[in-house]
Amino acid sequence: MEPAVQLDRAAVKIGGRTIWSDATLAIDGQEFVAILGPNGAGKSTLLKALLGVVPLSAGMARVFGQSVRRGNDAVGYLPQRRRFDADLRIRAVDLVRMGVDGDHWGVPLPGARSRAIDKHVRETIELVGAERYSDRPIGELSGGEQQRVLIAQALVSGARMLMLDEPLDSLDLSNQQAISELIRRICREQGVTVLLVAHDVNPILPFIDRVVYVAGGHVLCGRPDEVIRTEILTKLYGAPVEVLRTSDGRIVVIGQSEAVSYHGDH
Repeated sequence: MEPAVQLDRAAVKIGGRTIWSDATLAIDGQEFVAILGPNGAGKSTLLKALLGVVPLSAGMARVFGQSVRRGNDAVGYLPQRRRFDADLRIRAVDLVRMGVDGDHWGVPLPGARSRAIDKHVRETIELVGAERYSDRPIGELSGGEQQRVLIAQALVSGARMLMLDEPLDSLDLSNQQAISELIRRICREQGVTVLLVAHDVNPILPFIDRVVYVAGGHVLCGRPDEVIRTEILTKLYGAPVEVLRTSDGRIVVIGQSEAVSYHGDH
């Protein structure tokens, strides 16, 4: 079987600066993969390259055996964001439906097709556990509820892959756990491949199959215990890095201490 995602010596340049290069990896279908690394390392750029939004400067990228392209219905994308404004009145169910017919700009679809879409939208909302508040305005929902609705919108087009850019950001620990469990269940029960960008691996560590680590202009892929190790990250960053594991299994990554800087007038 073709890998769900394949990179071969891929590189991206933006504004003349190389973000990362020589990226070679293969991700199988139905895997839950975390994309980790420091701010500005190119994690979101990796997703955008696989979406066909950012062109490669070298190498090859394929999704489900095909060259990457914009507007691929097989891929559902949830970009990084904060919260919807509390005054936004669009219903959650209507936001999900936009993932199917949002390009019609409000023009009604034929009756039978419209009813079929309504049924599919409701089924997708039930899949993510959002049916209880699906008729409420999206702005009134909590952060965790909004994320469930947005995941439904990303899935409703029939996506076989979810690309999620920091979906756990700004959520409390309880909601981080709940959303991580939901994504894992979708991955397993629906056969969906998941690529999730995160700052902290710990909330998703019990659920992920593999890690893609982006740092120092390089991309490394493997199981968490293969990649998140002192010697591996030290080599990847090109600087001393120490990986600690707590008694409850959590991972702490510690970089080299920076020298204290002082202002000239102090």
